[in-house]
Amino acid sequence: MTATVARPTPQAAQKKTPSQTPGQRQHRRAIVWTVALAGALVVSAIVTIGLGPVPIPPDVVARILAHHLFGIGEVTWTASDDNIVWLLRIPRVLLGICVGAILSIAGVAVQSLVRNPLADPYLLGISSGASAGAAASILFGVGAGALALTGSAFLGAVAAIVLVFAACRMGGQLIPARLVFAGIAVGFALTAVTNFLVFTSDSRDGARAVMFWMLGSLSQARWQSVPIAAAALLIALATLLWWARRLDAIAIGDDAARSLGTNPSTFRAGCALLVCFAVAAAVSVSGAIGFVGLVVPHLARRLVGATHRLCLPAAALLGGLLLIWADALARTAFEPRELPLGILTALIGTPLLIVLVRRLTSH
Repeated sequence: MTATVARPTPQAAQKKTPSQTPGQRQHRRAIVWTVALAGALVVSAIVTIGLGPVPIPPDVVARILAHHLFGIGEVTWTASDDNIVWLLRIPRVLLGICVGAILSIAGVAVQSLVRNPLADPYLLGISSGASAGAAASILFGVGAGALALTGSAFLGAVAAIVLVFAACRMGGQLIPARLVFAGIAVGFALTAVTNFLVFTSDSRDGARAVMFWMLGSLSQARWQSVPIAAAALLIALATLLWWARRLDAIAIGDDAARSLGTNPSTFRAGCALLVCFAVAAAVSVSGAIGFVGLVVPHLARRLVGATHRLCLPAAALLGGLLLIWADALARTAFEPRELPLGILTALIGTPLLIVLVRRLTSH
């Protein structure tokens, strides 16, 4: 008598197939959100280029873009529309994307370095230092051109972070908790320096330009400014993605970083210098724009998770998306006058910050 061996049915075999792990589901979700944000950014860029005192339909914007970039399409639009789109609004939107992305990924990095969810480049005095350096360049003519302004802003940002690191170093080690308080103190001091430079300047036009610039604006965007911000964004994003595992580890603790063979103090210093470079480039072309680097990293983590390899691209896309729509609102809400962008981002970011603080303190 032979025994029959029961064979599993196809349904049973399918049930035994292991399902996706939480990590795989998170990765798939991150890819979906990243692709969706990239698509939304492209569509938003075309739409916001057409917004302004002279509205231009999106299809005309798309045809002008295709004509200039690929040399296709028959010219059916006016020369005025062509100049407005190609010379004024496209550089402005591209600059807004780059600046928003830089501030957002800088916020992601800073929050991990100091392990503080309420940290951003302003908290460490980086933006205040960049503003002081750029103000000195504008008021006293330290060099000429966009590169000189960026260089002055970078030197100011580096001076700020050096002061912060010197104030919070103990026994040859950087104390993350002290970074926050030292950054606040240095930020206030450098803001006072900037105001003092404005006070002592003999140039009324220069002082007015600095005060408007300190409020944040993309109104001076030109094609010459775009390569500076774009290069800073590409360098910063590529480097931070390369350091993604180290950022994951240092966000957990210094011991986790050491387990990967990373010296926490050295890594913080190198990452802070990278953030200084990127933020200085952004500040030099747009002025001081707050709250983007504070709020966007939290939104990105809620969408794709806290893993830096997934969070950084999402934060860059979200930051660019937020800033180009904020800029569109700033230049259309009070036509023909333009609202400084820093005021608008503060008005939008403050309620979000209050909600964030309430959630953090309720746990």
